[in-house]
Amino acid sequence: MTSARLGCVVLDDYQSAAKGAADWSQLEHAVDVEFEKRFIGEPEALIERLQNADIVVANRERTRFDAATLAALPKLKLLVTTGMGNAAIDMLAAKSRNIVVSGTGSDGAPTAELTWALILAMARSIVPEANGIRAGAWQSSLGFALSGRTLGLVGLGRVGSAVAKVGTAFGMRVAAWSPRLDDERAAAAGVERASSLEALFQSGDVISLHATLTPESRGLVDAKLLGLMKPSAYLVNTSRAGLIDEAALIAVLKRDGIAGVALDVFATEPTQADNPLFAFERVLATPHLGYVTDVTYAAFFSQALEDILAFLAGTPIRVLN
Repeated sequence: MTSARLGCVVLDDYQSAAKGAADWSQLEHAVDVEFEKRFIGEPEALIERLQNADIVVANRERTRFDAATLAALPKLKLLVTTGMGNAAIDMLAAKSRNIVVSGTGSDGAPTAELTWALILAMARSIVPEANGIRAGAWQSSLGFALSGRTLGLVGLGRVGSAVAKVGTAFGMRVAAWSPRLDDERAAAAGVERASSLEALFQSGDVISLHATLTPESRGLVDAKLLGLMKPSAYLVNTSRAGLIDEAALIAVLKRDGIAGVALDVFATEPTQADNPLFAFERVLATPHLGYVTDVTYAAFFSQALEDILAFLAGTPIRVLN
């Protein structure tokens, strides 16, 4: 597109993994690529860091690009997001400034795998037992057997369906609910369709959230639904933090209304050690690891590289705006 060399910044490369996940040498002829490991949360600092960037690769929704930020980056021509959707990017503002936004493919399997890691960790008290044995303790908890119990899924898309298969393999009764789920699609996934969201929360021994965050689903899991859960039941969220009313969750934890909750997503990320949810021993927290695997990163950044090469050739691909 131009004979001048371009600058590219790959943001939020927390594990310093992006450089090894793709053959960036393919850009040596035209683009200088820098990898930023830090999370830059302050808009002013982000704008300063990206002043000379013609291309930015944003890793999922870790960094927000609102209209004001985009307006302050006059050199920006291409914004690549890993995944084919990014709620942290103002797509209309980018389009109005002639900034191309391209995406990459993604795979739901890693998030389904983490969901089961969290369910099993809670059910068998893996973290306190592992820490306990190092401190000289031996068998301090009673496990929560999964076979014969009910797994309730809120959302039965790619990730929810994968989680359902494992639940069935464990001998669980699997039920699901979503606004548009019908009996035929539920049967195809090998699950029961719950008659209502309330019925799902009443019957579930483990409730796992796999819904898309929309204005309609924000705060979906509220005080009413949490109040319907069994005191012995567990809640898991590897989808989006906004699906749960956080104040209502804190209230139910305070009164021992549920056995535990596992969270991989938070309202503000990276979250801080003073997050009020961390005051409860029954909260198992992980730092948004759902998609963070070697295979996913290889797909993300190899396709981000493809997006950049296509843009340089004047034929952008996977355009989202």
